[in-house]
Amino acid sequence: MYDFTIVGAGVSGIFLAYTLLQAETKSKILMIEKGRKFIDRICPIEQGFRKICVNCEICNKLQGFGGMGRSEGKFNYTNDFGGHLDELIGSEKVMDLMEYVDKTLCLFGADKVKLYSTENEALSRMATENNCSILTAKVRHLGTSLSCEIINNMYRYLENKVDIKFETDITSLEKTNHVFALYSNEKVYKSKLVVLATGISGGEEFLSYCKPFHIEPYRCRLDLGIRVEMKGDQLNNLLKNSFETKLHYEDNEFSATTYCMNPKGNVIKKYQEGLVMADGQNYLETNNPSGNINFSIFVPRYFSSSEEAKKYARSIISSINKDKGRIVVQRFEDLVKNRPTTKDQLNKNSIQATLEGDGGNLYDEVPFVYINALLKIFESIEKLIKTEIHRDTLLYGIDAKYYEPEIQTSKHFETKEKGLYVIGDCSGVTSSLSQAAASGVYLARHLLDKSYF
Repeated sequence: MYDFTIVGAGVSGIFLAYTLLQAETKSKILMIEKGRKFIDRICPIEQGFRKICVNCEICNKLQGFGGMGRSEGKFNYTNDFGGHLDELIGSEKVMDLMEYVDKTLCLFGADKVKLYSTENEALSRMATENNCSILTAKVRHLGTSLSCEIINNMYRYLENKVDIKFETDITSLEKTNHVFALYSNEKVYKSKLVVLATGISGGEEFLSYCKPFHIEPYRCRLDLGIRVEMKGDQLNNLLKNSFETKLHYEDNEFSATTYCMNPKGNVIKKYQEGLVMADGQNYLETNNPSGNINFSIFVPRYFSSSEEAKKYARSIISSINKDKGRIVVQRFEDLVKNRPTTKDQLNKNSIQATLEGDGGNLYDEVPFVYINALLKIFESIEKLIKTEIHRDTLLYGIDAKYYEPEIQTSKHFETKEKGLYVIGDCSGVTSSLSQAAASGVYLARHLLDKSYF
């Protein structure tokens, strides 16, 4: 019998376990992870064994110890984006939790890179005057190599203090006489309390855990948008004092936000849900930095379920992919004139694409709302930089960010089933490494305060 079981070993589960251990309780903690140990998380695409995603039964890119923390490791400490944890527990509390998260990361090696701020008061005032706003954050950008080192260090800290079961798939969850039973193919685990922390890869399995307790999601968010690749100096006026900026535009029809800005970075293919999208790679992640800058312009949309959200995304992206991983690319000038970009034009373009794609016309490939969002954001950017965006700027169709459906919980992440909690991105409340980690810390402190251990 365990006192506490965490299903999922992403950043929310890791920080939950770590914070509980700081109290030196004698409780028995179990962590169950469907994926593999950190050192065994090898994606066949990243190793060059495959060119397209084949939906491996265990996705080493998304699943396993560290979850999405295995990626470029960008911890944005802010309430402006990355989730709405502040609506649940208060903005000041979230920032305090994030400070603890950052100090913890530094104990495991994050202090090798500097914490920087994207705040720029003059730019924010100028943005407000031009019908948009600047979203700000303090950022600890680890990069993939350092992020992997830190996650591995945290694993070594936890491995002898917490029972961790890898490649263990929980098939069902039940509760009898105030004790939870977690069924796997090989064993049944018993626990007094259970926390679901399956991240964005939990999917249908996560919902199946909730179903016996009549816990239903009430909405699911999906972000889609065009990935932009510009001349490297195009946004210098915006980036004088920071590595990136996040611009937000909103009107009565839609809202749009720039996302994942990568100076000197490359545009790369992202494989998710069996689809291929245009993603951004930071220059810290490659030995071949570019002379360009890239980012996406996302428009959020809410659906009644994750199935509906994925169906909508698939209808657009699979049409672009054409079952061969195709990405469409168009010059900005050609978009303005509503004409396709040819292969010859791409070859001669002054801004060379860092990701090979097929020339085309985005008007024929993506819904107009995403083109309109790009045009509105570009209009705002031109006012801020006081010059026109270069007509050779490249536009890629399309990028996507998936979210898990939101679950109704108390402010301490407890579902309507007493003793069953949901934290991190699978709750639908957080959508960033920093807020997911903060949710784990917050729940651990609550449980310790209530003397559950």
